[in-house]
Amino acid sequence: MDLVATVVTAFWAMLPAYVPNNAAVLFGGGAPIDGGRTWNGRRLLGDGKTWRGTAGGTLTGVLLALGLSAVAEPIGEAIGVSLPTFPIPVAIALAFGAMLGDILASFVKRRTGRERGASFPLLDQLDFVVVALVLTALVDPAWFGEVFTWPVIATVVVMTPLLHLGTNGIAYALRLKEEPW
Repeated sequence: MDLVATVVTAFWAMLPAYVPNNAAVLFGGGAPIDGGRTWNGRRLLGDGKTWRGTAGGTLTGVLLALGLSAVAEPIGEAIGVSLPTFPIPVAIALAFGAMLGDILASFVKRRTGRERGASFPLLDQLDFVVVALVLTALVDPAWFGEVFTWPVIATVVVMTPLLHLGTNGIAYALRLKEEPW
């Protein structure tokens, strides 16, 4: 697979995991997942992790995966890259895995004394990727192995922090987020 095909495949395969956390900002609000509970005097997750945001983000990622599956063949033919389609369990694993990764990162941030919105380099950019990939590999190892080759995984690890910082900067400029990271 050449470099362009690797980058296109990495971006396409990760879109159902890239979009949920951004969509969660739009759906967010409502009851926090941790219900306001604390551990050693600190919130478990904080007000930024809500049931509505998690459900909305996951649903958005799954619907995006299904839409991508519907257009994978014609777009792939047009650009000369064989694009993957997403079985429903994979779509759910990528989208929910991204949300779960962000939730787990929030837990880690609270345990290390960081407040909501505080920066935590690398964890902020790769938390959702790691959990989405692990969950997807568990749900459908054959699909995962076919799509997420080592070059594709390496591309995801390099590309994601750049995309994450860029999209968060845009969301901050549009006043959808309180911090630009």
